[in-house]
Amino acid sequence: MPNPLETWSLDREIVLVRVLNHPRDKVFAAWTDPEALSVWYGPAGLRIETHEADIREGGIWRFDMVGEFEGKTQRFPNFIRFLKIVPNERLVVDHGGADPDDPDRFRVTVTFDEQSDGKTVLTMRQLHPTVERRKFVIGFGAVVYGQQTLDKLAAWLDR
Repeated sequence: MPNPLETWSLDREIVLVRVLNHPRDKVFAAWTDPEALSVWYGPAGLRIETHEADIREGGIWRFDMVGEFEGKTQRFPNFIRFLKIVPNERLVVDHGGADPDDPDRFRVTVTFDEQSDGKTVLTMRQLHPTVERRKFVIGFGAVVYGQQTLDKLAAWLDR
């Protein structure tokens, strides 16, 4: 069976765009520095606990998103495999739960377009394995959580 993440399909896509007031080399560096990622990555109210970070093509980042919900600590395991890294231009990763073969993993392509005023347009495109999975993740808040993640990136860059 062919890998659904190898053929792009708009009905399985989520796109988030943010203009950041920083040059693209600085924005790109925030995505490739494990210490930086552990500070800004993830939705509001969650912190990152990194277990392994090998940020290179073929490398992986294993981490938990951790938060307090109804008085209890909850952990959300994540596994990212870096497929393509073009410095200051593009990152391509597969992102899923703890299992590297998670059938619900999705492909993420992040592009960094520097503008003449020194700002960077960051575009994050997610490709989900099925139309139904895309609808499901939108339903539980993936778009809002993605925007919160980009808010945290912008605040980290502005610090």
